[in-house]
Amino acid sequence: MFNKILIANRGEIACRVIKTARKMGIPTVAIYSDADAKALHVQMADEAIHIGPPPANQSYIVIDKVMDAIKQSGAKAVHPGYGFLSENAKFAEALDAAGVAFVGPPKGAIESMGDKITSKKIAQEANVSTVPGYMGLIEDADEAVKISNEIGYPVMLKASAGGGGKGMRIAWNDEEAREGFQSSKNEAASSFGDDRIFIEKFVTQPRHIEIQVLCDTHGNGIYLGERECSIQRRNQKVVEEAPSPFLDEATRKAMGEQAVSLAKAVGYASAGTVEFIVDGDKNFYFLEMNTRLQVEHPVTELITGVDLVEQMIRVAAGEELSITQDDVKLNGWAIENRLYAEDPYRGFLPSIGRLTRYRPPAETASYTPGVTPDSIVVRNDTGVYEGGEISMYYDPMIAKLCTWGPDRATAIEAMRVALDSFEVEGIGHNLPFLSAVMDHPKFISGDMTTAFIAEEYPEGFEGVDLGEDDLRRVAAACAAMHRVAEIRRARVSGRMDNHERKVGKDWNVTLHGQSYDVVVNADQEGATVSFNGTAVRVAGDWTPGDQLAEMTVDGAPLVLKVGKVSGGFRIRTRGADLKVHVRSPRQAELARLMPEKLPPDTSKMLLCPMPGLIVKVDVAEGDEVQEGQALCTIEAMKMENILRAEKKGIVSKINAGAGDSLAVDDVIMEFE
Repeated sequence: MFNKILIANRGEIACRVIKTARKMGIPTVAIYSDADAKALHVQMADEAIHIGPPPANQSYIVIDKVMDAIKQSGAKAVHPGYGFLSENAKFAEALDAAGVAFVGPPKGAIESMGDKITSKKIAQEANVSTVPGYMGLIEDADEAVKISNEIGYPVMLKASAGGGGKGMRIAWNDEEAREGFQSSKNEAASSFGDDRIFIEKFVTQPRHIEIQVLCDTHGNGIYLGERECSIQRRNQKVVEEAPSPFLDEATRKAMGEQAVSLAKAVGYASAGTVEFIVDGDKNFYFLEMNTRLQVEHPVTELITGVDLVEQMIRVAAGEELSITQDDVKLNGWAIENRLYAEDPYRGFLPSIGRLTRYRPPAETASYTPGVTPDSIVVRNDTGVYEGGEISMYYDPMIAKLCTWGPDRATAIEAMRVALDSFEVEGIGHNLPFLSAVMDHPKFISGDMTTAFIAEEYPEGFEGVDLGEDDLRRVAAACAAMHRVAEIRRARVSGRMDNHERKVGKDWNVTLHGQSYDVVVNADQEGATVSFNGTAVRVAGDWTPGDQLAEMTVDGAPLVLKVGKVSGGFRIRTRGADLKVHVRSPRQAELARLMPEKLPPDTSKMLLCPMPGLIVKVDVAEGDEVQEGQALCTIEAMKMENILRAEKKGIVSKINAGAGDSLAVDDVIMEFE
């Protein structure tokens, strides 16, 4: 076994690899940029080596710098994680020349399968069903438009060396094909150092289902079931689960065997993933093969009990697989939600800053293969900590929250509670959106496609509107919490003798446009909140100042994130964000007379929607712009975002130019 392993990556995947290496008794070496000097993976590793400035193209993906770090450390093996250099054949070749083991597939397999164009051709030659498309290199936007018309819209423009949703665009017409071609090339060059683009037919109403394969250097290969990855935004996965609620055993077996055959055809050795597009009739088409560990690998580990990182390390050390296909059993159901530093209320735009609060739900131990646990499993793979910084230079993923249950319904309910229990403050994040997905009827039924987010949230995410029953449950909990806080305030020392304040029972609760007159009667076990004669029982342990309240309302669990607002609480639960005011009857009467404060008028300004870098400005002062016209392009967290005019107007002033770094709500340009 290796003397030590250098991890050529950062964030949660570096921490994930460190955990398994530690379990195997193998020392680890972290590498880090200036931006990651205090990162969690640096703290967890046995050694850490600095490799350069924050941008990845000046640090993490510079092969010479990583090779220097390997030489300094004396490590005899390198795990590349995902992204960065994980599918770079030149990196694998450099390691081989230096006598260092690559914890991944052979260089030839990376070249064959890691390149999306080449892998498609090999799949076609192996009689694997593939999506129609143009596999050759595309020189310019004009050629992209021509090819797109030949294939027929809609089409997908994809980076040949791409992954993680980077360098991918869907085009429905010539204008989008031309625009998408340039953005895809720019993103591909920035993220992978390779700007080659190819085009394929975009299959409507598809499901994205992938097969996990595991091969060794002795000719053995197995598949470990599938993962359903259909819930995506901008071609980047958001929610994954294993197994898929759509596949039957026959389709699973056919896809798995085809995936293993393809892997063996290129001499694959290590963990890898073969991705398929599956239509409503369960016809499947080869999409691509990822010659690395997938972001969503934990759900496979949870239903099989197989540590994929450990298997990768053992295969790289020359060991034979210790499990056969017959040993692979799929137990229960696992779901993964990706927690991103993206603000769902601002069109999922990236958010950066300090994590002023970061409290994941309590994790529970995973289980032994073949031994079903008695209860649920909660797992959180993360690379951040409270007080740490979320940087603009890297992928916005904060954590991967996973739950396991003996069946899908149990796993979903466990995820709902885990999401409500996850405390994140200081940045925008997508926890409310994830909660909304877990409660969405289409997700609950398992009837979703890759168009789920676009179809169900066409105008973006604006929060969740709770039903009347749920609003009453929240109102009851807030009334009970407010009474606890009032009693505490009434007991403050320093009051005048014989002037003890009495806490009443009658209150008014307002939330989400609803107003409830309630009566609160408390005892040692909890409180009874009465709504015009209807009684609701509230029990739980909440102390004023706590930011998480775990209660039961009429016997059902209710987890609330609690913030303070004047006269009440800011409550977040199940994707809803509510201001709840609890007032005495007289206070409520006076509050109704207060005028509402109007927000400032920004209709004649283009505000920067996220922290980022201006790539280019497409208009000049004095230009007349039309609705939908591109105004400028901003790059943030490796993704390009085109800002467009919301209405017709004339540009009166431009305050920023290409190369400028802007903060949220900085004024980019103004209009007459």
